[in-house]
Amino acid sequence: MSAAAPVIDPQQRTPPPAAPASLEETGLPADRLHQLLVKTLYGSEATGIVVAERLRLPFTMIEPLIEHARAERLIEVRGATVSSSAHFRYALTDLGTERARRFLEINQYIGPAPVPLAAYTAHMRTLANGRGYIDRERLRAGFSHLVVDERQIEQLGPAVNAGRAVFLYGPPGNGKTRLAEGMGRSAGWDMYVPHAIDVDGHPIVMFDPTNHDSLDPPEELQTGLVRTAARDRRWVRIRPPVITVGGELTLEMLELTFNPLAKYYEAPVQLKANGGVLLVDDFGRQRIAPQDLLNRWIVPLENRVDYLTLHTGKKFQIPFEMLVVLATNLDPAALADEAFLRRIPYKIAVNNPSFDQFTSIFELECRRRNLPYHQSFVAYLHGRHYLPSGRPLRACHPRDLLDQVSALCRYRGIEPTISHELLDAACASYFIDNGAAGGTLRRSEQNYPPLEVH
Repeated sequence: MSAAAPVIDPQQRTPPPAAPASLEETGLPADRLHQLLVKTLYGSEATGIVVAERLRLPFTMIEPLIEHARAERLIEVRGATVSSSAHFRYALTDLGTERARRFLEINQYIGPAPVPLAAYTAHMRTLANGRGYIDRERLRAGFSHLVVDERQIEQLGPAVNAGRAVFLYGPPGNGKTRLAEGMGRSAGWDMYVPHAIDVDGHPIVMFDPTNHDSLDPPEELQTGLVRTAARDRRWVRIRPPVITVGGELTLEMLELTFNPLAKYYEAPVQLKANGGVLLVDDFGRQRIAPQDLLNRWIVPLENRVDYLTLHTGKKFQIPFEMLVVLATNLDPAALADEAFLRRIPYKIAVNNPSFDQFTSIFELECRRRNLPYHQSFVAYLHGRHYLPSGRPLRACHPRDLLDQVSALCRYRGIEPTISHELLDAACASYFIDNGAAGGTLRRSEQNYPPLEVH
């Protein structure tokens, strides 16, 4: 009998990639680093420390490359402030400039030295094997900023632990996106992503400031000492990513993006989401049919690996280690067939909040805006703008209505506050027609029953 997987320690962190001790330990051929060094100096001069910082490698490691380039008369010394080669100002010679142009014709990637694909794959495997299971308290901590029904948390917990695909379905505006983000907060701890990976000499940019929340301190070049690092600085420490794609999703977004001018690649969304959560929001409204997405991901969802193809035709394998969340407000039974639904192990209904939950959300949103709260505001809102028309409660309504109240107070030049008159004005602007529902709930407004797949 195998031992139970460990419960995640909130204080634990992913072991950082070890700093390479030599050029060989970078995993890159010397000629590839040589090309990157020459391209880095194209059009400008820089000290040895600055060059090392741009490559995210210790100067002691790139110094032999610089000396070799000097011997080939590609680089020359333009001056120095101190008698240390790390502080020499280096620049390309005419021959070096011509050589740099030839290297740039191969690809125009300039930046941190890439990490070999094999090293990235091994790191992701270590990350996946070391994460263990989470318990109730860890999961609740991930949702501490939200009002979530306890029964729903009990459904989400096994889904997060399984790390498989999850289907969140139900009426719009009830926080399916927020739930996916909470699952991401709960699913793991800080991790590392390389600035770029190398596949047979082709750089693939991985780190994306838009989708990756860096936890590394702002870079400050040291002018007095040669930087040393306890870890490989070609990697960035980040929070587990939660990447959302919506109606704009196409099959092309799931493949490498090749820039024909710069001649290097950008990683697709699922590769950037490794180690975290990939949320397909408004599932069923994409520019691709649900069946097409299933056909593209049938192997990754089951085998935890994906396959990408270079423009040269070479196909290679990458890890597919993420929690895939599909969120929709459409009727799941009409959206996908049985074969599709069977490959989504966890199907969780996200229904309208109860009145008590709506009240808790309203109070929470008031605190976030420093607005005075009293339960009578919710009672008035419910009795005046919900019950008469049969309008369903939505988890997003407190946030949206209080945003309108705050905006109206700013416009009037008064201290932000809440009143019946302000709530009436917000509802008049927010809801289309108070009598539209006619006292009955449309199918899209009703609570969804648990989805059964036979």
